[in-house]
Amino acid sequence: MKSYQTILAETQAWAQEVFKKIDNKLSQMTLRSYDKLPDGVTEDGFHKEKSINWWTNGFWGGTNHLMYMQTGNEDYLKTARRSEQKMDEALHHNVDKLHHDVGFMWHLLSGINARLYKDPESRNRNLLAAATLSSRFVLGGNFIRAWNGAWGGCSNYNWTIVDCMMNLPILYWASEEVGDDRFKRVAMAHADMCIRDHVRPDGSVVHIVEHDRETGECVKTYGGQGYEVGSSWSRGQAWGLYGFVLSYMHTKEQRYLDTAKRIANYFIANCCDDWLPRVDFRAPAEPVMYDSTAGACAACGLIELAKNLPENEGGMYMHAAVQILKAMTENFVDWDPANDHMLGYGTVRFPVDGDWKKAEVHVSIIYAEYFYTEAILKLLGMEFNPW
Repeated sequence: MKSYQTILAETQAWAQEVFKKIDNKLSQMTLRSYDKLPDGVTEDGFHKEKSINWWTNGFWGGTNHLMYMQTGNEDYLKTARRSEQKMDEALHHNVDKLHHDVGFMWHLLSGINARLYKDPESRNRNLLAAATLSSRFVLGGNFIRAWNGAWGGCSNYNWTIVDCMMNLPILYWASEEVGDDRFKRVAMAHADMCIRDHVRPDGSVVHIVEHDRETGECVKTYGGQGYEVGSSWSRGQAWGLYGFVLSYMHTKEQRYLDTAKRIANYFIANCCDDWLPRVDFRAPAEPVMYDSTAGACAACGLIELAKNLPENEGGMYMHAAVQILKAMTENFVDWDPANDHMLGYGTVRFPVDGDWKKAEVHVSIIYAEYFYTEAILKLLGMEFNPW
């Protein structure tokens, strides 16, 4: 296996060409969707929105921040900052509806604006979001509660989901920003729980865990957005993979890097020969259902994992990231700038009831496009860590 630096060098021309196409596409999309917080696209291919509290609302602004950093096109920055302004309604007027995904919602908006441009209002927003997330920490149980109320008819007061690993960076940032390690301690306690209860010995990942509130012990697991209990939802694998790499980058604790490698090895081993991730690695082979969100997020994690390992060891992970990105680019991307559909074949959840439309199978999803853009920029040498 070649070293990751060799693979990176050999990929530059391809990544440059792909980025030109991304810029050509997004430079039109940002003008059309300046005033939107898109989650996906309508049937005719244009951005649609959900509620102001929806967990994906930070990804469009985050994508525009990345594009501005790379191109200097002011339209991107204007759209990113408009997204942040619109999100004030959720932060200041809907606080009781917020949940563990506030990292997704603000760290890519206010967090980037505060870190790169020293905007005091953005800093304040991000600190408020970090405080909201830390307030969900359950004492005794040592976990961050995921949602509010009920899900699927069940109380979820003591539930955690692997997705939260991607929200922890806002806590690491907050500790560094205010010089107080209490946010970092919360993040690390949750990450340690996740190693114990969400990551199986073979590197596969449990989506949802219900805990004993007093001891934190696992009471029950749920299939969540995967095929069934005990299965392996591919986006959950990606959340865990990238999330543990990020926890390692912020803490330098070896157990987080080792866990990321374990999850990455499982992810790579279960990618088919075509490198296009299926929705669930333990679901029946037919019908074939893909999830580009899993592939794009995993690619980001694999690139960072490669960079944090010795050069030769990192080559395997860089190779996998490039193969996933090339396969998705060839099979899933629409480069027509006249519509808002860029990376297709995202899937929200496995359609356990057989209803593909309700499960949103093979659709355009905003966070797939965010992570795809981030991954391509990583290949081009982006040094700034959005997380």
